[in-house]
Amino acid sequence: MPGFVLQVRARGDGDPAMRVGYTVTKKIGNAVVRNRMKRRLRALARELLPEQGVPGADHVLIGRNGGIERDFAALRAELTKALAKAAR
Repeated sequence: MPGFVLQVRARGDGDPAMRVGYTVTKKIGNAVVRNRMKRRLRALARELLPEQGVPGADHVLIGRNGGIERDFAALRAELTKALAKAAR
């Protein structure tokens, strides 16, 4: 099971800008753990979305239970795979 879920939705307004949102539910842990997960998701998005994101779409990263313990390189590989799938 991946450490996050990626949802991508094209806006259809003609604007090529990519928007991104992050969410982590209270099921994940206390505020410290949730904020750490959001920081990891932000770092991944900052690194990968400019080159691999879908232009003119909204991207939402939803943190999952195993994401905080998962290695950052594994999360990067999962996001790369998810963005490739969303681009199709």
